[in-house]
Amino acid sequence: MLDRVTGPDLTLDHVKAAQARIAPHIHRTPVLTSAYFNALTGAELFFKCENFQKAGAFKVRGASNAVFGLSDEMAARGVATHSSGNHALSLSYAAGRRGIPCHVVMPRTAPEAKKAAVRGYGGIITECEPSTTSREAVFAEVQADTSADFVHPYNDPRVIAGQATCSMELLEQVDGLDAMIAPIGGGGMISGTCLTLSHLAPEVEIYAAEPDQADDAARSFRAGHIIAEDAPVTIADGLKVPLKENTWHFVSRFVTDVLTASEQEIIDAMKLTWERMKIVMEPSCAVPMATILRNPEVFRGKRVGVIITGGNVDLDKLPWMKS
Repeated sequence: MLDRVTGPDLTLDHVKAAQARIAPHIHRTPVLTSAYFNALTGAELFFKCENFQKAGAFKVRGASNAVFGLSDEMAARGVATHSSGNHALSLSYAAGRRGIPCHVVMPRTAPEAKKAAVRGYGGIITECEPSTTSREAVFAEVQADTSADFVHPYNDPRVIAGQATCSMELLEQVDGLDAMIAPIGGGGMISGTCLTLSHLAPEVEIYAAEPDQADDAARSFRAGHIIAEDAPVTIADGLKVPLKENTWHFVSRFVTDVLTASEQEIIDAMKLTWERMKIVMEPSCAVPMATILRNPEVFRGKRVGVIITGGNVDLDKLPWMKS
């Protein structure tokens, strides 16, 4: 049964327990600022740099919480998941740290850099077609063959509690925030953000950022129920998956708004952040900056936490390169 306030069987104690459990296996990532972006947007922006995280993405938080929370008996069977990339490599990283197998179903179109990282961490990849339907069907076969523990990329309370540690850290690092913004695909990071802020800083507005071409969360938010899109096409490969019941619980109750940006706006924001802040970020992570630049009136005069969710990008296929 879902608790009306704290979500699917999750409390702040779960977040604190996750923070202690994963501390030996993750980085406490830095917060950067940019006078250039502050002047450009009229807001004070505080960038939580999960692109510097272990495995290159915030998802290692939730993956580590799930893996290191398993009993020895369950862990011996290994873990399994389906993911376009960052959860796959994060779960492979965590499983490798614990010395257990990790089976991953990935779209054949996933970036080669992410596939290579999964294999580098010891993950065993089975490819599927680039749709939610194919992903889930192929995964069912893999799990039946392996009996591994399913760690869903986002619709898993253990994962949501782990992702919630990111916003908890940000609150410890920056005082007086008025808003936080993060990308939204399946909603794991946003759900964790909602879980933390609803307890520790309920006055902080929570914004989700999404591509125009994969705007199922925005349409769901406005309709009041989940609208799932099976195979959207966007440069933001990490944001193609739909909301599920656990993440919808948080999005529908605590998110202030879901903002979107065009493909070109995402590319421009990504390139501008690379140029001005000298940090590597992937297209999915540029979506919050793109939406801030599209909607400056929403953020002007506010202190805003911007979660840069990952930096696993194929350096041979940057989106502004000429083919």
